[in-house]
Amino acid sequence: MNQPKRGIRQISEIANGIIDPVLARRAGINTALLGSWDEIAGESFADCTRPEKISWPRRGSEDGEGGYRPGVLTVACEGARALFLTHSQGELIARINGFFGYPAIAQIRIVQKPVLPVTRAKRVKPLDGVKAKRLEGMLDGIENENLRNAIRRLGTGVLGKKR
Repeated sequence: MNQPKRGIRQISEIANGIIDPVLARRAGINTALLGSWDEIAGESFADCTRPEKISWPRRGSEDGEGGYRPGVLTVACEGARALFLTHSQGELIARINGFFGYPAIAQIRIVQKPVLPVTRAKRVKPLDGVKAKRLEGMLDGIENENLRNAIRRLGTGVLGKKR
């Protein structure tokens, strides 16, 4: 009897498989949310905020309503930027719920405190000449702007690497 061969797995998949249950139990979040936070928060808040935990309501509610209820996301934010984040809560909640694919978050609780810098990937230089034209040709049939931008970033990183 042939055993199915296991494919090669990246270390991040293994680490996420170990870390996600711990994060879910302690903070109610997962590594996918943490890893995508910069894109979710956008340029305005990526450098000054970090998600800390999601508080999920208890199952048995007082109002007699069973079933699912969205949680409260606690976000650490630096200094005066918290005021701007307060004004942009609605948009941020919509982005987070779009990331999850369902209304996971109903409210954001902002905690003012320093946010440790995350080591960021090096900025990739924009492509020029033949490589830029080649990449744009590959993106021609993609209608969704967000998808096109994500693939453009990926293509720039791949085509721009020195070999």
